[in-house]
Amino acid sequence: MSETPVTTARPDTAYWASRLRRAALSAAGPLTTPVGSIISVRTKAPQVVVTFDDGPEPGSTERVLSALRDHRATATFFVLLTRAERSPRLLAEVVAAGHEVGFHGFDHRRLTRLPAARVRIELAVGAARLADLLGSPVRWFRPPHGAQTPRVWRAAREAGLWSVLWGPCAWDWLPRPVEELSALAMRGMRPGAILLAHDGLAGPDDGDEGDDCSSPPPRFDRGELVGRLLTGMAQRGLTGRSLSAVLAAGRPRLVPWFRR
Repeated sequence: MSETPVTTARPDTAYWASRLRRAALSAAGPLTTPVGSIISVRTKAPQVVVTFDDGPEPGSTERVLSALRDHRATATFFVLLTRAERSPRLLAEVVAAGHEVGFHGFDHRRLTRLPAARVRIELAVGAARLADLLGSPVRWFRPPHGAQTPRVWRAAREAGLWSVLWGPCAWDWLPRPVEELSALAMRGMRPGAILLAHDGLAGPDDGDEGDDCSSPPPRFDRGELVGRLLTGMAQRGLTGRSLSAVLAAGRPRLVPWFRR
């Protein structure tokens, strides 16, 4: 269910493994930019990119929208096409509230396990169907589970999509107290960071392989967690914004992000 780079690791272990990996990628320098995915924004503006995956999910997305409204924040929602087509009114609510919508896939299967031709079709056709629902083009793509090979990245670019990954993570697929999850998410929170959170949670009905289904699904209020995150940002002088909004005052940081 998770998007975490190291699905079986504890948050602390995965956090430091991710930090080391990012440092190695950054050291590769500008030669990696042509095959890069967006992992943050270079900006001096006190803004954080807030992103949500796996929705829209009735009963949960509304709570997230309410928290964003209360804090006058905007976000980018990476939606699953199957869910968006089941809940078009909820998707319309996301857009009407001033938020941005990106593509998270037809469903939540790892594209790295599909034939190359199937990947190209799913990305091109899926993005087009989502654009039809929205009435506007889709620019951003987040691969399910963050699983991306060069051929998946190339298929996304051929479909006119930029792959967008993340930095700080809310770990909100874990059944833990919101206080603990918000504290974990605040690590690495700085201007231009891309925060990964969820307004829903993919499961077997979404084609999820169940990498992290050994634990029961969390029952906390996602709106409460988002409110805590946005309050923590405000205490650091930061505001939550959509990716396009933060890019308006900065430029994307691109690094190669490839893993199965």
